[in-house]
Amino acid sequence: MNVDLYLNRIGMRLENVSQTYEFLKELQQKHICTVPYENLDILNEVPIDLSEEALYEKIVTNHRGGYCFELGGAVAMLLRALGFETKCYLGRFLRGEKEIPVRRHRVVVTQCEGKRYVIEVGIGIEAPRSPLLLEEKIEQECSNGTFRFSKDDFLGWVLSEKVDGEWKPYYSFTEEEQLDIDFIQPSFYCEKHPASPFNKSPMVAIKTPDGRRAINDRDYKVFQNGELIHIEENITDARLYEILKRDFGIEWQFKK
Repeated sequence: MNVDLYLNRIGMRLENVSQTYEFLKELQQKHICTVPYENLDILNEVPIDLSEEALYEKIVTNHRGGYCFELGGAVAMLLRALGFETKCYLGRFLRGEKEIPVRRHRVVVTQCEGKRYVIEVGIGIEAPRSPLLLEEKIEQECSNGTFRFSKDDFLGWVLSEKVDGEWKPYYSFTEEEQLDIDFIQPSFYCEKHPASPFNKSPMVAIKTPDGRRAINDRDYKVFQNGELIHIEENITDARLYEILKRDFGIEWQFKK
């Protein structure tokens, strides 16, 4: 991996790297605003390759994005190359769920200045935009919300978000370190299982400094400061390809 080129991909420079929280925060925020969340390979039945070489080629060389297993793997690879002790865990995405769901989220935890932080770059909807200190019962403010961690006997670490004054579970994970090969099976579930939400229609999103752009199925939405400011519904294939190239930097088409 060429670390310099990866940093350039997200608008950063090698000479500005430091083992500090502020650097981690900048890296996370630059990453989510330059590398899109997307499931387009899955729709074209292109197998997801989670090897470091494949992630680098897709995200850096080919200027694409990916979903959580890819984006989390790529940022973990970058952090390790920059000297940060980093581990990956397998989590359950709890937001909006009424029952305990299957584990299908890659959680990245990195060490910095003697503390552990969760670095989240692999979620298309709004998610913590700053590294979160992995400690219990501390309210942590981000530019887009307030979060905290708690412990559950079964779920392990539970990340919750404050919504209208109430704490709502976002995702959970336990601390069994996962290797790259451990994510192949849950990724294959997301690619192929009939119940998976990832193999049905386009899911593409990228953060902006004050909002988010997103394609869900045939709808394109632009959010700013928490408000929906633009929407296009039932877009055609041609318009989809145009938006992907213009607003996400992705050149892609459905496989014929």
